[in-house]
Amino acid sequence: MQDYRPLKVWQKSHSLALRIYSATATFPEPERYGLTSQMRRAAASVAANIAEGCGRAGRAELRQFLYTSFGSASELEYFLLLARDLRFLTEKQQEALDMSVREVKRMLTGLIQRVEQQ
Repeated sequence: MQDYRPLKVWQKSHSLALRIYSATATFPEPERYGLTSQMRRAAASVAANIAEGCGRAGRAELRQFLYTSFGSASELEYFLLLARDLRFLTEKQQEALDMSVREVKRMLTGLIQRVEQQ
């Protein structure tokens, strides 16, 4: 078990989740239980799965939670495209958030590789 808070990938994913919450605050009211909720859940899931994996006893469990986190980040990438195409986000907003998601995914890939090598 280890503390997740010092991990840069967790810090970046937490920051991303906060940015997603802010960006979706302006989505249309009918999307409150649709795309808004899905994007927020996916974004929170990235950081939450890192935290949960760090709270587990073994490397195999940590690795599985990191893969789940990676999957949530991939899901969020699609939701960002959908939000842009529905004109809920500007292209500039989508690109900035997508760049952050891709950075988190790269960091997760590196962490997964380190965990697998141990």
